[in-house]
Amino acid sequence: MREVTTKSIKLNRDLEKMLSEALERDLLVRIGWGRGGDEKPKDGEIGVITHLPEKSRVLLLGNLGECAGAMNQGGNFTLQGNCSSMAGSFQEKGRIIIEKDAGDKTGSHMTGGIINIQGSVTKNLGESMSGGTILVRGHSSERTGAGMSGGSIIVLGSVGKEPGVGMTGGKIIVAGNCPPPGHGADMRSITNTEILEVSEHLEPLGLSINKDALVIVTSNKIQESPERPETSIIEGFEKISITSSSNKRLSAHNPLDNYTLINAKGDDENGLLFPIPWLIEKETMDCDESPMLSQQPCLVKNNPRTIDLLIINHENIVAVVKDLDKCSGIVLDLTSLPNMNDAEIEALLVSLTSKMREKSLVMLKDRVDRVENLFRLIVELDLDGAIIDAASSGGSRASAALPKIGLAARAMNISEQGRHLMIELDECPSAEDFIIAKGAGCSIIVAPETDENLEETLVWLNSGLKGWMIDLGIESIEDITRRNLRAMDYDTAAISGLRLIGYDRPLPMWLGN
Repeated sequence: MREVTTKSIKLNRDLEKMLSEALERDLLVRIGWGRGGDEKPKDGEIGVITHLPEKSRVLLLGNLGECAGAMNQGGNFTLQGNCSSMAGSFQEKGRIIIEKDAGDKTGSHMTGGIINIQGSVTKNLGESMSGGTILVRGHSSERTGAGMSGGSIIVLGSVGKEPGVGMTGGKIIVAGNCPPPGHGADMRSITNTEILEVSEHLEPLGLSINKDALVIVTSNKIQESPERPETSIIEGFEKISITSSSNKRLSAHNPLDNYTLINAKGDDENGLLFPIPWLIEKETMDCDESPMLSQQPCLVKNNPRTIDLLIINHENIVAVVKDLDKCSGIVLDLTSLPNMNDAEIEALLVSLTSKMREKSLVMLKDRVDRVENLFRLIVELDLDGAIIDAASSGGSRASAALPKIGLAARAMNISEQGRHLMIELDECPSAEDFIIAKGAGCSIIVAPETDENLEETLVWLNSGLKGWMIDLGIESIEDITRRNLRAMDYDTAAISGLRLIGYDRPLPMWLGN
């Protein structure tokens, strides 16, 4: 773990302890000063002072890294220094004051509250924001308000090129120099009503705005919004068969180990135990549980049990804070979050993991067509594993995902490093699917719950899985390998890299397998 990550997690955990007492006594939490009042400024911490609760007040001295004050839930945070990208991102309400300069994507995807930047800010200020107000006393760089759908941005200085590009709502008020707006936006003069509205924010600060200020709003022209293709799986593992790779025979009463254990890196004593290798996707967990479901881990958006993983996406990234200390781990869904660089992803993870129990699992999720970058991230950020969504734009064949996953995993030495891979399908799996996924190097299948009785489905799948293990002569599910898999036709063999059924050798294009 990098030094900056370690000290960032420590700062967040120390803040949690201080906030509970401060909220009870209505006190301001001061960070960056010693007991004698001597200055000890923070320097470069990432993902800190996030998810601040209502009525909390924090004052911090120093310069911070990415995601400072993000996911604000109603607190007041003042930073006496600079910060990097995504400050105040996903803010719901509350107030953030940055007394110096801020980086890219400040206020990204915010839905409410106020962000006051007393210096200047770089690119993509308030991108995709839908509510709230951002006030910048200095200048703002290019693409200010890109893709915003609501809220207000007030820049007392100048803005860079393409302000308002792609905006569908809200307004950008510029008191300084302003180039022509970006595609989808128009520019006009400020009205007297708008001057009065802006004055409510400026007068308490001893500031004002002139009548020659410009306002950028959504264009009245018909705009064509890009329509992204749907992702889907048009064919599962139906054309892959399973065969025995040994002459060993098992009796119907032979002891079988069909459990799968998923450990956090460096923790060999604890882990998440799967009676069958299925991480069930559910919206939330019901209180009334049946015997098998009570032991089977699920992937939920809220209300997890201690054996469940939390999926974190654009919808719940703020509210999820209440569940972080209850779950077995988290999965950050990169498919639903805005585009972020490595440092921003790490900062988000620091913010979230510092509120979790130690030794919790931390994983990323992305689509199979981005699998190389996904594996690079889990290695460089030292995470526990990844979920690979087998769906792709326009439809995909799940068997085609297997060589992409296998080759990328081999190149990054994923299994040798003790990291876990899960493959996501779009339908309830079969017992055969478990065997195929395990043989292809994916420990677990992630898939939605069935419309049928879930407890009965679990019992049926458990019985089917054990039946296959007896038929294959395999006592432990961990003994299943790629040698147990065969393609049922030439086309499936070509796209999956599996040996064609009836052949002892792989096809020429997969001789390395």
